Amino acid sequence: MKIDRILFATDFSEGSDHALPYAVDMARQYNSKLYFVHVIYDVAKTAGWYVPHVSIDEIYRDMEKSARAELEKVCTDGMRGFKDIERVVLKGVPYEEITRFAAEQKVDLIILGTHGRKGIDRMLFGSTAEQVVRTSPCPVLSVRLPQHVKNI
Repeated sequence: MKIDRILFATDFSEGSDHALPYAVDMARQYNSKLYFVHVIYDVAKTAGWYVPHVSIDEIYRDMEKSARAELEKVCTDGMRGFKDIERVVLKGVPYEEITRFAAEQKVDLIILGTHGRKGIDRMLFGSTAEQVVRTSPCPVLSVRLPQHVKNI
């Protein structure tokens, strides 16, 4: 099995923090390039709302600046010397952008954390991880938080 490119999708949550060591260790083991990808949710696109572009563009610029700073921090804190990385901030529907980017870059594996949401939270917020698994052009490793793993 050859894994040359790994995409680590992060929303900067606890779930993503927990999945980060998996991405770094696998990238090291396979000597892979590691893409750190964060997607800024494009509310106007998904809801079909009209929002004046001047105000929404400014908001997205601020969000992108903050996301890039957070990616830089995550890369510095969690990479432990690993160098072959690329930080990417995208805008859109997270699962669509993650799978599109994976296809364009010919990614071999996607790694992401899950929230373990249930009930109304899951119904309202959906599951990006579930949608990525369903639509991904490559295998996906979803990493659950330990408190969400059931004892069998």
